Amino acid sequence: MDTKSTFSPAERLEPAGLWNRDTDEDLVCVDVHQETHDVKTFTFASTQGKRFAFEAGQYFLFDLDVDGEPESRCYSISSSPKRSNAFSVTVKRVAGGKISNWFHDNLGVNARVKANGPLGHFTRPNARKYLFLSAGSGITPVMAMVRELTDTCEPADVVFMHAARTPKDLIFRDELANLANRIKNLRLQFLPEVVAGEANWPGLTGRISPAYMKLAVPDLAERVVLCCGPAPFMAAARAISAELGVPPSNYIEESFDAAAIDDVDMVDQPAARTFQVEFAKQARKIEVAGEQTVLSCAKKAGVKLPSSCSNGVCGTCKSKLVSGSVEMNHNGGIRQREIDAGLFLPCCSKPLSDLVIDR
Repeated sequence: MDTKSTFSPAERLEPAGLWNRDTDEDLVCVDVHQETHDVKTFTFASTQGKRFAFEAGQYFLFDLDVDGEPESRCYSISSSPKRSNAFSVTVKRVAGGKISNWFHDNLGVNARVKANGPLGHFTRPNARKYLFLSAGSGITPVMAMVRELTDTCEPADVVFMHAARTPKDLIFRDELANLANRIKNLRLQFLPEVVAGEANWPGLTGRISPAYMKLAVPDLAERVVLCCGPAPFMAAARAISAELGVPPSNYIEESFDAAAIDDVDMVDQPAARTFQVEFAKQARKIEVAGEQTVLSCAKKAGVKLPSSCSNGVCGTCKSKLVSGSVEMNHNGGIRQREIDAGLFLPCCSKPLSDLVIDR
């Protein structure tokens, strides 16, 4: 990666069409903004001056070279899709997080990176009333949604509820407070777990619960809920929403969880043919049934593979197939030219023969 190259704003004066995720890869960082003590927003533009067409809630998959090793990570877009000359992602520094720390410590203005997107299906349906429900860095996709509503002056009734560890961890706190002061149909609910560092915190503290949700959003059952955050938070939000009358069709969530260990329950299933799958670089061989994905069996066996969405969307697990064939049912996480070059996604691929993988 060339972090010393310069990029003149003049290069972007005349847009050169729309970014095409199948052919375009190069982005340049045009701004870095410190949001909180451990969160930064990075804004990217096309090196060719192209515009971006995406929906609020989608994300980009970044392909990086970190310490000489290829790495991929998904980051949700936090900016409004109505501002198409660039897009932003907001990254929280995670203790021990290889990629988040690399972003914070190395990625500056004029740095160039490769990315694929927009990707993902966590998007906002048309509705009269919403609850945007987030925790931690899960705020990013729903922040894009509220920014879009602000840009379009859409007359939706929105409750924006965000949970964090402490008040200083509330991402976009000042911007959201300003929006709530100006927009009559936006109600803001911040919920820090504790008030460390801000003894005069004026609101409630703790974690979401049925009692809290009844108090904060008494008409919850009438709203479309869009939720993003850590898995335990989303599990609680899902259960509480159902308990308080939100129809399953009105509860929508986003997550980047690793593939489930057992994606197919083999109990009481007809005996399936198994195949030998070899991971060449790790000198490991495992057995994978024809009805199971390569990634789920690899994780169960302790084979190390990068993964994120587990649904063939993000492309994080992309690997080189040295020999053999698979049945792959992806959702846009790999390009045709990559497939033609022998790459595949273990998360959504079932073996049709013995395999050798360059991992």
